Amino acid sequence: MLGTADATPLQFWTAVAPGSYLQLDDVVVTKRELPDREPVTIAGVVTQVRARHEGAQFDSDVFAIAEGTLPALVQEAAEITTTRVDPELYVPPAPGAVVHRATGAARDAALHFDRMERRIPMGTGRDGVPVFLNADFLDGTRGAHVSISGISGVATKTSFATFLLYSVFRSGQLGADGANARALIFNVKGEDLLFLDHPNTKLDEPTMANYKLLELPATPFSDVRVYAPPRAGDSSGAPDVSSRLTGVDAFYWTLEEFCDKKLLPYVFADADDERQQYTMVVHSVTAHLNRYATPAEGGISIDGRRISSYGDLVDHVVEQLTDDDTRSTWAGSAINMGTVNAFARRLIGSKRDLSRLIRGDLASRRPHQIKTAESAQVTVVDLHNLPDRAQRFVVGVTLKTEFEEKEKAGTGRPLLFVVLDELNKYAPREGTSPIKEVLLDIAERGRSLGVILIGAQQTASEVERRIVTNSAIRVVGRLDPAEAARPEYGFLPPAMRQRALLARPGTMFVNQPDIPVPLCVEFPFPAWATRKSESGPPPSSTLRSIVQSADPFAVVGGRGAADDDIPF
Repeated sequence: MLGTADATPLQFWTAVAPGSYLQLDDVVVTKRELPDREPVTIAGVVTQVRARHEGAQFDSDVFAIAEGTLPALVQEAAEITTTRVDPELYVPPAPGAVVHRATGAARDAALHFDRMERRIPMGTGRDGVPVFLNADFLDGTRGAHVSISGISGVATKTSFATFLLYSVFRSGQLGADGANARALIFNVKGEDLLFLDHPNTKLDEPTMANYKLLELPATPFSDVRVYAPPRAGDSSGAPDVSSRLTGVDAFYWTLEEFCDKKLLPYVFADADDERQQYTMVVHSVTAHLNRYATPAEGGISIDGRRISSYGDLVDHVVEQLTDDDTRSTWAGSAINMGTVNAFARRLIGSKRDLSRLIRGDLASRRPHQIKTAESAQVTVVDLHNLPDRAQRFVVGVTLKTEFEEKEKAGTGRPLLFVVLDELNKYAPREGTSPIKEVLLDIAERGRSLGVILIGAQQTASEVERRIVTNSAIRVVGRLDPAEAARPEYGFLPPAMRQRALLARPGTMFVNQPDIPVPLCVEFPFPAWATRKSESGPPPSSTLRSIVQSADPFAVVGGRGAADDDIPF
């Protein structure tokens, strides 16, 4: 312990003996002797390190000292931020007390790992020893949700999110909850997440040793189902993917489902939309479609007209809204023509983006809905080929459906982990939208229903505050300098904020409630393929998909009819 710097119960400085060293994130421990009381053990993490010449008075003295003409000593010192005091007598450590690096049980106690009943491995610390996440703050027992921030392409946000999921599923720390849990992953960039069930051919021996150290198998995800949108202009409904040719199913919504489930508001899912007056028209038209649209041979019938495609539906709605005789029936009597035209322009603009997702030409009996309860352990929904409006529609409707199913079940088990990148796009700080309302619902009530949000974004400062605030686990990768200065990262010590500007891929800073200092974590290279070029042979289960096992006699308009009802 230094005697030249103030020591407090929560922060102090220690000298580093010649021939030794301390680095950032090292865990140390010391003791304070007290009269008539048991000694107090004070443990902490190194949050700053400095070195200086003792004996130098001027900056130029460094040259004379280096030449040996001026006597001086090199002295290193480390700043320690306290993480645990046992017993809880908050007294400062005494100057001159011996401080040593903590290992084994002492390290576990300093980082509160010994108090974690269920420890999920999330990587190794700077000392090469495993670092754990308290499962109580992930599965909703005492907290839930994860917020991951960092520069796109450098911070490896999605890679850490998938590794965390893998650790949850394979570590066994959640018991039966982990075995029955489901994950819903939205893939928004390329086709990198379509190969989670393929082994990684670039896996080497050191990486496999890292998995062994974490007591995890170095294998891909064992149970994965991939969904992709239908190809544009393809009447067969084949999934729009290029690199993965097996085990991919197309998802879409029928016109009947679009009207019956009141999905029209998700066509207007931009945060800016809710600030416009035409949202009144949106809700009025939605109610009208829900009330009067009836199934008709794969499409719908409304106002005596059969509609077989999304484009036809848009044209019919616009026609009714611009007709003086029917406008008030569809939009209400208090809506002026300018508001109707604003709605119509926006709706017409959606035809190009949504026509392949809302169908009247594909069999309704054919499995086409994304339902995690009936899917694999990990469900990947590929969005990267969709334009922005279509991505918003899919994310909003899928999350709405899943959350409603959990509400109907009324139980928090089995757990559902939702991994969503670009959270600042779907839940921006300003404005409101249907998607943002769903995400807020998940952040505020999802814990009790077993819906856990793992959100990733480049800038946490642009995400709705209530979502970030409700995230018990906060993770930071490499940050932009301007972003690192924002108050949303106030949980990072000053030195760690500076390090976040230099962090390399695979290094994350993780903050969890029961550890007062964020931990630097290095997670291993994925054991599953992250792109086609490193993909090993697919598991046999991927050779069979919903599409390939679908009923070949499913016909348009079948709607679950009995075999006797099929007209041939």
